[in-house]
Amino acid sequence: MRNQWRLFLLRHQNHHFHTPSNVSRSLSLIQVTSQPTFSLSHSAFPSFSSSFNHPILRHFSSISEKSSDPLILIDIFTKPINGDEIKKELDTKNVVFTPDLIPNVLKNLNSDPKTAIKFFDWVLEKETGSLSSRAYNFMLGVLGSNGLFKEFWDVVDLMIKRGYWVKKGAVDFVIKRFEKDGSENDLKQLKDLYSYYFKKYNMSIEKASSRVSDVIMREVWDENVEKELKNLDVDYSNLLVKRVLENLSEKSEHHMKGLIFFRWVEESGLFKHDQVTYNAMALALLRRNCFDRFWIVVEDMRNAGHEFEMETYILVSKRFMKVRMLEGAVRLFEYAMDWANKPSRQDCTFLLRKIVCAKELDMDFFSRVIKVYTEKGNALDDSMLDSVLKALTSVGRMNMYNKVLGAMAECGFRPSETMKSRVAFDLSSAKMKDEANKFMVKLEDCETSPDVKTWVSLIEGHCISGDLEKARDCLEKLIELEGASSAGNALDLLVIAYCNRERATEACKHISNLVKNKGLKLKHGTYKALISKLLVQKRFQEGSSLLDLMKSNGFPPFVDPFISYLAKKGTPDEAISFFKAMTSKGIPSTKVFIRVFDGYFEAGRHNQAQILLAKCPEYIRNHPDVLNLFCSMKPENPANQTDVAA
Repeated sequence: MRNQWRLFLLRHQNHHFHTPSNVSRSLSLIQVTSQPTFSLSHSAFPSFSSSFNHPILRHFSSISEKSSDPLILIDIFTKPINGDEIKKELDTKNVVFTPDLIPNVLKNLNSDPKTAIKFFDWVLEKETGSLSSRAYNFMLGVLGSNGLFKEFWDVVDLMIKRGYWVKKGAVDFVIKRFEKDGSENDLKQLKDLYSYYFKKYNMSIEKASSRVSDVIMREVWDENVEKELKNLDVDYSNLLVKRVLENLSEKSEHHMKGLIFFRWVEESGLFKHDQVTYNAMALALLRRNCFDRFWIVVEDMRNAGHEFEMETYILVSKRFMKVRMLEGAVRLFEYAMDWANKPSRQDCTFLLRKIVCAKELDMDFFSRVIKVYTEKGNALDDSMLDSVLKALTSVGRMNMYNKVLGAMAECGFRPSETMKSRVAFDLSSAKMKDEANKFMVKLEDCETSPDVKTWVSLIEGHCISGDLEKARDCLEKLIELEGASSAGNALDLLVIAYCNRERATEACKHISNLVKNKGLKLKHGTYKALISKLLVQKRFQEGSSLLDLMKSNGFPPFVDPFISYLAKKGTPDEAISFFKAMTSKGIPSTKVFIRVFDGYFEAGRHNQAQILLAKCPEYIRNHPDVLNLFCSMKPENPANQTDVAA
């Protein structure tokens, strides 16, 4: 390896350096085509052991099969399979290659260069459009840190041909490896090689692109300019053309010359455009007055068999959104869904959010995006809907919930029970009962009838918004559809809502009918809350009527608030009514009587206690505990006692 580097340096000290195609060195230079033949595997490792087990996988007994999970790819590529077998595994796991997925896989394979190379080779051959500059640099890090220096420089060649730059951090991995091993000679030669190769190359490209740009910008384009460009004696590589286009686009007065140059350089036979230069030209035309020409270039690129790199797609899409040209963003998305490297689910969701948040919501744009997305084999999911609904809410367009859901339903989307409940609650709690009704009807029309959870959420929303009549209507509908046993939670919500709005009497009336006629059952806590609220509002009769309902539901009577009420403001007749209501035997235990009498005495209402005693059964009047209580509570100054019943 040392001899190869030394030979490389000696050769280049005596040769004119233009572009990678002129570099003559012992490392093979690979031509990047639409079907790459480059492979690291055969040069680095003769074979893969069938018993190899990646260390990361030892910590996972099972892997969640998500298309964005790098561990799925690691699991596939560590297996002793190749070619069609890998493709079959990827299809089975529904793997979608994205610009972020590939670097994440390589990052996890830094200690496993065998699998990293196998994975990189496969992507390079089958999914080359998915390889971003970040992915290449991660691969360099894997190769460099594992001492595979020939393969390291082979990948560098590929990057340069695609117009990517090598980040210093990637080379640092190799340098650290030499420093760790204490190989000073190797370290010096690597630094010299890196410095010479990249600095020389950069200077060559920068110098040549500046010369070409100066000629173009100096005069109006004509035959003399074309003649001068031909006489410059430069090698028009993709990186050189890209740099020239970037230089021209930086000057607003010269940006149209970039398109002229782009056409001329190919028509003159000096260079045939590839994916790198098409991408550069498209980016250079991202100006308001150039969008028509932008689409012409995009169409030419597609006809030539090229496509946007994902980084370019994201830049262009964001530019369209920034200048509020959603039609362009939608059209671009439709183009991109035909590419090998398609936009991700996140890209689709981001575009949908922008559409629904636009100044004017264009449902045609929305439908076009989800239609082309699903036609390419993708499925809409709850998370996408959730993101869109949040966007609609943020701009005050909850009235568009149903239209969005309808458009998604036409593309095969069916919301989960959780999502249906969320939508029902959002609409009803926002006082949008008409939209809530439409939503529930639409669910029935789509043969996905609302489940109990959705009905309860709908009722809860109406309760929060204060539309208790609507909540009660929905409760009755729920009982009709699902039966009384399914409506308990909803009834509790409705009762609490009535109480919170000081309408406990109405709640008592409604639940009495529902419990008696429909067989519903309130929670014990709800009974207690309602009784307390009724007594605060001096609705003793309504409160005591609930004691029978509690008994019918199997709950013990709730006596504490009654005793407090009777002691402070209740009449002896109300006390007798309470005694009868709280037990099916007609008369409660002596302890209850004593608690009521004691309450009267503590409130200073001795006369009321005497009147109540006179109305009690004889066994109570003669009970020793009752007699002792009255004897101990005789007032010293009867004139000061309070015995006026409320």
